[in-house]
Amino acid sequence: MTWRRLAAGAAALLLMAGVAWLGGFAAFERAARKSARPPPHADAIVALTGGAERIETALRLLDAGHAPLLLISGVGRGTDLAEISRHVRLSTELSAHVTLGRLATTTLGNAAETAAWVRAHDVHSLIVVTAGYHMPRALIEIGRALPEVTLYPMPVRPPALRGGMEVATVRMLAAEYDKYLAVRLGLTRKTGTEAP
Repeated sequence: MTWRRLAAGAAALLLMAGVAWLGGFAAFERAARKSARPPPHADAIVALTGGAERIETALRLLDAGHAPLLLISGVGRGTDLAEISRHVRLSTELSAHVTLGRLATTTLGNAAETAAWVRAHDVHSLIVVTAGYHMPRALIEIGRALPEVTLYPMPVRPPALRGGMEVATVRMLAAEYDKYLAVRLGLTRKTGTEAP
C-alpha cells in the first residue's frame, strides 16, 4: 500500500510539473512572438550574435541615434564589420562607434564580454538586441553581470516565429525555454554548463 501511495504521489507531482511547464512554455512562446517597441535613448547598444537581423536591428538603432555606441558580442574570428553589416549601409563615421567582441561563445560569455565593455565605456543604460526567444535568458545573464545598469530589451522576431508552429520551431523554443529555466534557477552557474 505504501509503495502504491508513493507511486501515486510521484505521478501526481510529475503531472503537476508537466502542467506547470506547459503553462510556462505557452507564455514564453507568446512573449517570443511579440513585436518590439522602439527603445528609449540609452548610453549604448549590445547585439548578441546568432542571427543576421539582430545585427541589422542594432545598426539601424545606432544610425537612428538611439545610442552613440554599439557592441556586437560573439563575433567569430576572421569576420569583419563590412561582412556582418552587408545589408545595412554603414558610414565610415558610424562604423567608428562599433566594437566587435570576439570572446563570447555562450550567453554567459556575452554577459561577461558586455560587462567588461560597458564598464570600460562608463555606460549606465544599455539597449539589448537579440531574438525574442533568447531575450529572457540574455536579460538575466546581463542583469546579473551588470546590476547597476538599466537594460532596455529590443527583441527581434526571426523568420521561424513569423508563421505557424512547425515541429522544428517548437523544438527550438522548448530547448530555449529549458535553458531559460535553468539560468533562472541558477543551475548553469553552479555546474558551468551554460549553453549557447
